[in-house]
Amino acid sequence: MSFDHSPAIRVTNLSKCFQIYARPQDRLKQWIIPRLQRLVGVGPKTYFHDFWALHGVSLEIAQGKTIGIIGRNGSGKSTLLQLICGTLNPTTGHAEVRGRVAALLELGSGFNPEFTGRENVYMNASVLGLSKEQIDTRFSQIARFADIGEFISQPVKTYSSGMMVRLAFSVIAHVDADILIIDEALSVGDAFFTQKCMRFLRSFMGRGTILFVSHDTTSVLNLCDEVVWLDNGRVLERGVPKTVCGHYLEAFYETQVGQGVSARLGSEGSLDDVAIATEGRDKTKPDTPSSSMNSESTAESFGQGGGKITQVLLLDDKNSPLSWVTGGEQVTLRVIARVYQALDSPIVGFLVKDRLGQGLFGETIYLRDQVNPTEAIAGRQVQADFVFVMPVLGSGDYTITIALADGTAEAHVQHHWIHDAAAFRCESLRPVYGVLGISMLRTHVQVTEIEG
Repeated sequence: MSFDHSPAIRVTNLSKCFQIYARPQDRLKQWIIPRLQRLVGVGPKTYFHDFWALHGVSLEIAQGKTIGIIGRNGSGKSTLLQLICGTLNPTTGHAEVRGRVAALLELGSGFNPEFTGRENVYMNASVLGLSKEQIDTRFSQIARFADIGEFISQPVKTYSSGMMVRLAFSVIAHVDADILIIDEALSVGDAFFTQKCMRFLRSFMGRGTILFVSHDTTSVLNLCDEVVWLDNGRVLERGVPKTVCGHYLEAFYETQVGQGVSARLGSEGSLDDVAIATEGRDKTKPDTPSSSMNSESTAESFGQGGGKITQVLLLDDKNSPLSWVTGGEQVTLRVIARVYQALDSPIVGFLVKDRLGQGLFGETIYLRDQVNPTEAIAGRQVQADFVFVMPVLGSGDYTITIALADGTAEAHVQHHWIHDAAAFRCESLRPVYGVLGISMLRTHVQVTEIEG
């Protein structure tokens, strides 16, 4: 389907202020006392304080684009979506929408808990613009997609949260919307239904616009063309999903260890002494793919600085550097770090990502749990070797993120995290179905006669 160049959604200087009351009785006071004070010529007193959920947000979203919205709880994501949908009125600014909008916002929003699932389908679909005849025609498809069985005839108040999401998503999937707005609701459903929803969203991407809010950055990376990062009601960053999600992750770790302790490193030259392997093993193969390990000028990193990763090597079973793999071979990922301050419980970990930035697999070494643990004191060097069989990956480019931390799995401080510290290419010798292939030990097929 072709799209014109006009935006599907245009948000201009959008702000929303809520009045927050400390006590329920303050709301009644605010309604009565200031009126009386004005009558007697006294300056009115306020019994609330202002909370600005959004501050001057401006966005244009082109038709046919899938845009992710990320941010911490309270950053203004849900408020923005409600203003776009028209369920909230802005304090300043305005939002323009071109086309029919179907939204899946708060769990159960738009449903009457006393009505049955069937009655709610008719009510919800009619609000979204379908006639009774159209709903009659599509009802069996909606019920089949929701797959809640006989509960379709029961009051919604008897539904679990997962059943409610099933029914709500099923409705918006069958109303011929031009724009879908989804606010975190898919995290409630079970894995089978979530996959069904993802298949629908992928098919919808070819004919409509999607605004997608989620804390699951993997889903955002997988689906979205662009990402908008909201923080404290303002647009902090907008851009390529991999980049924006990476910066969001940095900020997340900073909040875990305290504001201001996480230093942003990167192109400013802070990684001068990071030596990443750049030479690939000489394999005899036609058209050997070019590949490289990330250089210190392009690798972005952050951390508190108690230690620093200085070298990352991907090696074969003879300790020769690798730049490309086929999958199924034994490899060693070697991480060398310099310690600047004593680390009580050092942790070294890695995560392999695809070109979209989706995490595929990784591992963590807790140095204190090793057979011969050594102290990580200032001035020492730490070497961590991960020896494993490389999974069978689809042909393409992959990166490795490396981290050095101190603490436990549940509570730790990041001292040095390097996004995409190393890169390699996989030239798979066979098709890969899914994200990862498997190294099959053996296969067996048996054909027998059917008696009788």
